[in-house]
Amino acid sequence: MAVLQMQHIQICALKSNRKRLLEFLQRRGVVELIDGPEADDVFQKDDVTPVRAALEREIQAARRALEVLERLAPEKTSMLASLNGRTVLKPEVYDAFEEKAPEVAAVAARLDALEREIGDRQAEILKTETAIEALQPWVRLDISMQFGGTRKTAAFIGSLPEPMRYDEIVARLAALAPDAGPAAVEIISTSNDQTCIFLLTGRPDAKAYEDALRAMGFARPASATSVPPAEQLTRYKAQIADCRQAIESARQEIIGAASCRGDLKFLIDYDTMRIEKYGVIGSMAQSKSTFILDGYIPKMDAERLQRELESRFDAVVSLEDPDEDADVPVKLKNGWFSDPVESVVDSFSLPGKGEIDPTSITAVFYYVLFGLMLSDAAYGAMLFFGCWWATKRFPNMEIGMRRMLKLFQYSGLATIFWGFIFGSFFGDIVTIVGKTFFGADIAFPTLWFSPTENPMLMLVFSMGVGVVHLYTGLICSFYQHWKNGRYKDAIYDTVFWLLLITGLILMLIPSSMFQDMSQIYVTFPPFVNTAAVWMSILGAIGIVLTGGRDAASLPGRIASGLYSLYGATSWLSDILSYSRLLALGLATGVIASVVNQMGSMLGGGVVGAIVLLLVFIIGQLLNFGINLLGSYVHTNRLQYVEFYGKFYEGGGRPFSPFGVHTKYFKFEEDK
Repeated sequence: MAVLQMQHIQICALKSNRKRLLEFLQRRGVVELIDGPEADDVFQKDDVTPVRAALEREIQAARRALEVLERLAPEKTSMLASLNGRTVLKPEVYDAFEEKAPEVAAVAARLDALEREIGDRQAEILKTETAIEALQPWVRLDISMQFGGTRKTAAFIGSLPEPMRYDEIVARLAALAPDAGPAAVEIISTSNDQTCIFLLTGRPDAKAYEDALRAMGFARPASATSVPPAEQLTRYKAQIADCRQAIESARQEIIGAASCRGDLKFLIDYDTMRIEKYGVIGSMAQSKSTFILDGYIPKMDAERLQRELESRFDAVVSLEDPDEDADVPVKLKNGWFSDPVESVVDSFSLPGKGEIDPTSITAVFYYVLFGLMLSDAAYGAMLFFGCWWATKRFPNMEIGMRRMLKLFQYSGLATIFWGFIFGSFFGDIVTIVGKTFFGADIAFPTLWFSPTENPMLMLVFSMGVGVVHLYTGLICSFYQHWKNGRYKDAIYDTVFWLLLITGLILMLIPSSMFQDMSQIYVTFPPFVNTAAVWMSILGAIGIVLTGGRDAASLPGRIASGLYSLYGATSWLSDILSYSRLLALGLATGVIASVVNQMGSMLGGGVVGAIVLLLVFIIGQLLNFGINLLGSYVHTNRLQYVEFYGKFYEGGGRPFSPFGVHTKYFKFEEDK
């Protein structure tokens, strides 16, 4: 376990080498760059905001283009495609793309324009279909809907707000305009909510009939066509056909551009790298001919990078240990056994200044606790071999995904171990199959005991594991204090607590309460019992006297010390938290056994075998998935709350190097 030592690095080089040097650093990904000195008479900083904004727009256009392609020409991928990781390319591909980038950006813009055209055409079709629907009642009208009459006649084209017969219309007009001359009325169409009419009368009677129609609720068409409705309807249909043809043409052009999908993805990554590079350019100090970069680099990579920069780019590189109060980033380095657990530590927090890397210790307990909770040899084998196959099948998967699969792979090994210890293989499937189909009393071997048959022993064992886990946390706390020269804190905050808790546990084990509960009978020699009492007394006195040592007055110290001693109750709750090992272990075994019992209800024979197989597959997969999730969550919980609560605070800032933070491709520098 190790927190890598960092060094402060400063690079000074000619401005003519800036582009190549930055791209080299970006592909190396070992230097975290920080803002350079403020601008002065010699050094200035470039304003790269317009360039970065233009690149952002180009990225957004490419993303929209990929979305368009995904809708109209979806890429065929397998369910496990996410495990493939990013495609590895040589740096020369990146360099060669500079000339091709404008062409790909034009493709993205074209696809975006085609998508907008499709949207506009679809909106036009919808609008036209609405107009057609409004025009349908007037199809029988053989003149323009805008016709208002001749020099001697007046025409009214519109609708009445209710279904009416011809004689009703004529009667109401006669009643409302008794002095008006004759008028010709024609009903164009009738529906449940309106009657479309055409009325023709002499010009002198136009005002009288207009008032009468208004009194009847007459309304002219909202969109009166300049040609007969039937002719306009034909035009609308032709317009819709043209829109659909344009949509189909655009669709085909988009589908034809599917071969550019890879280039569009590369453009996104290419511009993403350029944005990050311009961010560095905007923060660095530059003179007319030179530039300066400041940052942090792991000491293990420093000398090699220094040689490369000085030989390739004629740069001047200085390395020095960072100041004591510098905000130094944190990077962890662990071996194959502990490396998968770095993601667990990182999810909580990286080590703060003066703290140890808890990854290796966490790894040991993580695998043990996970295996105890899942505790079925068959489930462990499924987990182990499934993750092992995935890591071998997809060698290029991302490091985060690989770590997660390795975490479950090693946890699967621990699960196999505890499955044999507790005699669980898909619950009691061996026993069920033996009794149901062969009439034999066989069982999967149990190397120690079965938690379902002896739950109290499992409870005591779980709490014993918890005590070891918590003691390890206190020992880590002692080590951290001692390593940082806080010798008194090491004794006051850890030794006294170890004495108190150890003494109390030694006093509890021989008690009748513990023996009745656990059915474990232990008798210590008298000197051990006496030592346990004095250990508890000494630990309690030490906690009372030192727990409030920061208080200003003696009474305040004693009061704070007594309050610290009250914290012993939290130890009880912490130890009880490990009863979840029993709960989840029992849940796994009991549910698996219930599934097996349900499957065997029809007894032996072909039908019974088929039913057992179906119930077994579905039930065991569900049980495996549910308890796998529960084991993962509760194992993390025991690490974060109970274990880390004894010694670890975190707060370290993660090392964030200037690198290739792309989505689809990554670049491999020749070593």
